[in-house]
Amino acid sequence: MPKTAPVSGRVGAAAHLGPGGDPLLAAKFSVPEVPRAFIRRQRLLDRLTEGTAGPLTLITGPAGAGKTTLAAAWARQRTAPGPVVWLTAEYDDRAPGVFWAYVLEALGHHEVVLPEAVGQPRSADVADHSLLARIASALAHLRRPVVLVIDGLEQVPVRAVASGLDFVLNHAEPQLRLVLISRVDPLLPLHRYRADGRIHEIRSADLAFTRQETARLLRGHGLARYEESADALVARTGGWAAGLRLCALEMQRADNPAGFARTFAASQSAVADYLLTEVFAAQSAATQDLLMRSSILDRVHPDLANALTGREDAEWILAELTRAHVFVEPIDATPWCRFQPLFAEVLRMHLRHHRPGLEACLRRRAASWLADSGRLAEAVEQAATAGDWEWACACMVHRLEIGRLLTGPEAHRLERILSGMPGDLAGAEPALVTGACALAQHDTARSRARLDRAEEEMHQPGARPSPEARLALSLLRLLAAPDAQGGDSVSRSAQPTRELAEPVPRPLAEAHPEIEGLRRYGLACALEGAGRPDAARRAFTYALAGCTGEVTQALRHHCLGRLALMESQHGALSQAEEHARLALEVAGHRSVPPTRRSGMGHLALAAVAFERGELPDAGHHLDLAAASPDAGHDPVLDADIAVTRSRLDLAHGHWQAALMAVEAGRTHAGPLAAWPAQRLALACSAAHLARGDPASAIAVLNEAGPGGSAHTLALAQARLAAGDLAGALGLLAPLDRRQDAGIAEFVRIRLLQARVATLTRDTRRAHGLLRDALAAAHPERMRRPFTEAGPWVRHLLEQLPDLATEHAWLTARPGVGKDTLRTDGCPPDFVIVERLTDREREVLRHGAEMMSTQEIAEAMYLSANTVKTHLRSVYRKLAVSRRSDAVRRARELRLI
Repeated sequence: MPKTAPVSGRVGAAAHLGPGGDPLLAAKFSVPEVPRAFIRRQRLLDRLTEGTAGPLTLITGPAGAGKTTLAAAWARQRTAPGPVVWLTAEYDDRAPGVFWAYVLEALGHHEVVLPEAVGQPRSADVADHSLLARIASALAHLRRPVVLVIDGLEQVPVRAVASGLDFVLNHAEPQLRLVLISRVDPLLPLHRYRADGRIHEIRSADLAFTRQETARLLRGHGLARYEESADALVARTGGWAAGLRLCALEMQRADNPAGFARTFAASQSAVADYLLTEVFAAQSAATQDLLMRSSILDRVHPDLANALTGREDAEWILAELTRAHVFVEPIDATPWCRFQPLFAEVLRMHLRHHRPGLEACLRRRAASWLADSGRLAEAVEQAATAGDWEWACACMVHRLEIGRLLTGPEAHRLERILSGMPGDLAGAEPALVTGACALAQHDTARSRARLDRAEEEMHQPGARPSPEARLALSLLRLLAAPDAQGGDSVSRSAQPTRELAEPVPRPLAEAHPEIEGLRRYGLACALEGAGRPDAARRAFTYALAGCTGEVTQALRHHCLGRLALMESQHGALSQAEEHARLALEVAGHRSVPPTRRSGMGHLALAAVAFERGELPDAGHHLDLAAASPDAGHDPVLDADIAVTRSRLDLAHGHWQAALMAVEAGRTHAGPLAAWPAQRLALACSAAHLARGDPASAIAVLNEAGPGGSAHTLALAQARLAAGDLAGALGLLAPLDRRQDAGIAEFVRIRLLQARVATLTRDTRRAHGLLRDALAAAHPERMRRPFTEAGPWVRHLLEQLPDLATEHAWLTARPGVGKDTLRTDGCPPDFVIVERLTDREREVLRHGAEMMSTQEIAEAMYLSANTVKTHLRSVYRKLAVSRRSDAVRRARELRLI
């Protein structure tokens, strides 16, 4: 075996000199001390131990991320597979000969003995291949692995050094384990190491402190009382280690540590000094200028950065900043990137201090670029921050963006931004925008006042409103005043909006399909409010056809919900259920913010379930409708919530509660349009009939005034209850001749006629009328009219065994199959062969909340296929074939 000795063990001073004759500094070989306030993060220490089981471990992150401290703490805990050799690289080590001289000296310093034949670099500028081969061979023949830690490798950005490390590592395996610590990715072929599974990486996101680790850091600084501040600190710093430590130190000195954590300003913080000194000052003048100017943005695009700087090299600079982890990170493999929030705040502070007045100019320039690029909300936000509200309003109106305040994925954000506009701005555009904001907030009175102001401004002498401004005014008036119209004037009110759209340039109009969609929706709502349900139903179908593209998804959601509710009232229960569920599905789309979702879909499902006698489901969906964002703001929704609650109370025998529900609905909704007022009157009349007071029922209906076929039908029912058979038949006669009567109306007319026939002992006619009613109700499984009609229906069925058998769906409880007409709401007795697992019940609970399969999967951290498997198992165990039936049966069994 050849004689060996430590490389650094040669006799004489020359043993500690580099190839250029300079002394090799021993301090570079020392493992750094671990600070007393070090927070031991075992998850990262374990990852280092795991990484050094393989050839290469890479630790990268920005300045102050805790890279060196982590590696030093790991080296001192002695869990490495062999001796740890530490080398701190510096800028003067960039010559290959000098670098490898330090590597050899570090090995000797840490008593890793290599043969004397390995030698030393002959020149500071070169480390020849022969030397690298001897080093690799010597390391490969060691008896145990050695871990070489090179800290600060970004100081040696030399390709020859990187290729040498790659060569030695590849030929010294498995005995050499390399740990590289750097602010940037080294020039090694990392893609090859990743493809071979020979690299373990710890990056910025891994180094970021978690909420729990931040709380431990606060405790370590004597701030245990303020652990609740951890969330705010993590959000502000992004978990950046140095920033957290500096904040903790300043909290120690603050009079109100908790208040400091919530509101500390970068300009008052030592964090600013660190970032400006360690990060910003290290950049070139061009890079500093780009960083300052781009700091006004939440997201930076190279072309936008060029527009702000007047240069053309932003793409290269941003790429370098990203690669160097200078608190700049790319966004989802796009050209866009973002600054770490605290870094951006420090840069903005620096901009305001050194270039006062420039920020507003930059924001206006950014707003123009963003608007031209189709990024409306960001453009408006930049203009608003610059205080240029006139530009923001002109952009919304003249670019025909006013509809984006009412529908689309950015509607809520735009409303929030523009609602902060001063109220004393002159001009038609600000009045139009504030009117649209008020409409989005369901404040129709304020919206109308602002639209009046806009119209006044447009009629000022010399005013020349653009076609887009006139179109915006007409559209907003239609949407803000659906309850102010009646009769044929409703259709006429939408005509000006259509005509005003004609002068608008075609490309601009085609780019904004939401304008036509909103016009159709406004017309449908006006017809609904005026008490023309048949025409409104057709209009909502027409509006639905106009909802194309992502921007109209919120409008589509509202159209579907309102259409479903009107279909449920018409008696088209299957169609109503389909449209309601589709409305709820669309609500889960990212284009429909939670604050803009409607309860109409749930309310329609409640109406469908009620008509089918599924009272638990009706109550569930009614509660969801009442908790929706538009509950309390939409008169039609609020009125029908009260109506459905009243009907549910009556179904359980509580007529007094039913009357109270109607009264609460009237009080809550305030002044009502014709249709919701009629709906409440009908519910009130039904409650009076249930308590045996037909006179009060008739009085309520007479006070409400004529209201279409539903009103006439309710009045006929009240007169029949009062014993006025002739009066009832007289009211029913014209209804019976209607060609477009809905299923619900037809069934109730036939039942009333059958009741008159039984009272006049015309049994044969009663049987025929009941048969007609059952045939019409059967396809929709409409049970409620027969239950509400009274016990005489059962008596008639008992006289007709064949008819009862043919319509067993009526006499069986929903989903049960018992030959009894139950109305007490008691759950059935099911027999389940297999018990649902806890996971299956959890999937079913999410399904009951109308979550999609993908949403359930994300909530439970499962794959979509796993969720589908659980659902199939649930269907089998509950003997159903649809999710809605499974949810219904599970509720009746008290499983969810």
